Amino acid sequence: QVSLVESGGGLVQTGGSLRISCAASGRTFGGYTLGWFRQAPGKDREFTAAIRWNGGSTSYANSVKGRFTISLDKAKNTVYLQMSSLIPEDTAVYYCATWYGITLSSMHSISQYDYWGQGTQVTVSS
Repeated sequence: QVSLVESGGGLVQTGGSLRISCAASGRTFGGYTLGWFRQAPGKDREFTAAIRWNGGSTSYANSVKGRFTISLDKAKNTVYLQMSSLIPEDTAVYYCATWYGITLSSMHSISQYDYWGQGTQVTVSS
């Protein structure tokens, strides 16, 4: 059984930086894609960033491109989301997700992911 555990959320001021982590366990992840999604109060969950275990291809939502960086530490089975130049609109619960065999063109699609973490709250104050 796959387990995803997010950590590192918190309160940060506008313009600040924060790194959140997702520790994955339960299987070997070759062929899997790991993604970050976020959900603000009253809004739908939306794609933020994703990375493929094999090859390291990445994808970003336009709203975070150039400010957020997703990375993978295979030795620790951990995916990170480094967030910089944060703005209040980035306030949300951030979820880690994964599934096998997601194509590059579908990495942004929430329906492609079957395993989800419990989420970590990120709050950006103005």
